[in-house]
Amino acid sequence: MRVFAWLAGLSLLGAATASAGPPRRVVSLNLCTDEMMLLLADKRQIASVTHLAHKPEETRLAPVARGYRANDGSLLSVVPLKPDLILTMGGGVRDRQVIARRLGVSILDLPYPQRLADVQRNLVLVAKALGRPSAAQPFDARIEALKHSSPRVPTDTLWIGGGGRTVSGVGLAAEWMRLAGLRQRQVRGDRVALEQLLTQPPRVLLRSNYRQGQYSSEQRWLSHPLARRVRAGRTLATDGRAWTCMGPTLIPEIERLRRALAK
Repeated sequence: MRVFAWLAGLSLLGAATASAGPPRRVVSLNLCTDEMMLLLADKRQIASVTHLAHKPEETRLAPVARGYRANDGSLLSVVPLKPDLILTMGGGVRDRQVIARRLGVSILDLPYPQRLADVQRNLVLVAKALGRPSAAQPFDARIEALKHSSPRVPTDTLWIGGGGRTVSGVGLAAEWMRLAGLRQRQVRGDRVALEQLLTQPPRVLLRSNYRQGQYSSEQRWLSHPLARRVRAGRTLATDGRAWTCMGPTLIPEIERLRRALAK
């Protein structure tokens, strides 16, 4: 109750900061919206990103993100910064939106993208909320260019991460792969058995390097002697960080994979 009373007491201050025109102090409470804000916002608008954005093992944008204050992903951690726009993704506690409204702060809660069209839509929504609608255009143009130039016959592929994790043969990850000229093989469940890799190797084994420096049981799986003997036509490494959110940071990775596949 004391926390709520304190927040309610700040409502007039929050209302005073909310004004017509582009927001001047924007915060993000989610790694995926961190990345979009860092790519789309004017740097003078950015007030805070999550602590995950400061970690190079989580996002390629960490060097840029470290120039901004970190938050713990909670509304309480950013209220003292007096934001006039809060970006987040995937829903959350309803009270977060109620409190934001009481403070007179706009909150944009994006859905997690399920399709490539959702990624493009989210980019447009964030750019508009930032008062910079044209900022989304270069990213949209690169996605459209990839769509219109993708190989007609994609290559049989298995995306694989630590512990044999893989992705669905349909959905957002598969759509991104298709732009690179790769067709994700449909498998049962969300993991690939080592035996399957040995007996039915794909034309391309796309290996995520996410947190590859950590000595976890999941990462040791990829270093198993049998795993190294998989006779896929080719093995390509991919930046696993970009596959966490599967948003605009995947664009340059897909462009790179297409070039690598063409060699």
